[in-house]
Amino acid sequence: MKKFIAGVLITLAIVLVVRSCNDGKEDKSILKENSMLIQQEITNVSKLVVTEGHFAEVYNYKDSKELFGPLLRAEKKALVVVNADVTVAYDLSKIEFEVDEATKTLKIKSIPEAEINLNPDFEYYDVTADYLNQFDATDYNKIKKTVNASLMKKVQASALLGNAENRLISELQKFYILTNSMGWQLTYQDQTIESLETLQEIKPGILP
Repeated sequence: MKKFIAGVLITLAIVLVVRSCNDGKEDKSILKENSMLIQQEITNVSKLVVTEGHFAEVYNYKDSKELFGPLLRAEKKALVVVNADVTVAYDLSKIEFEVDEATKTLKIKSIPEAEINLNPDFEYYDVTADYLNQFDATDYNKIKKTVNASLMKKVQASALLGNAENRLISELQKFYILTNSMGWQLTYQDQTIESLETLQEIKPGILP
């Protein structure tokens, strides 16, 4: 009878050990699958978050050159009309993140700065120049540089950057929804994202 009881106890112990090992393997397998799923999801949304806009600029260019002192001036001028298509984008393929399986945390370390791309179309009107002060490449380069700087200021003062940031937030919400559904945590620069509202609170710190 004692041998029978001892045999039953040994059998139960073996079953419990085997089951415990199998449960551990299943947990590790699920953890690995979840980690791979998170990384795949980040890869899937690693696209440009783009906001587009259109800006116009009218620029009067004037230049004068003194000849033989202040007695004689050679002048040139032009009316420049510029229509520019502008895009603001975040390249999420450059996002820096870490998947911490031990703590079940997706850590977003940094987000790339917004990329502003200007595509201006220059049209020149009323171009006049004295014989001794003709238009050359230097003038056209100066006009483009001045206009581009002016357009960049307009873009930064417009709602375009804010719209692009809203698009970025919508992409980050996908990360939160995914991690939350799997029982994981999402952090951004060591700050835990506890709700979708938390993303809106950190929003001002995302823009460069």
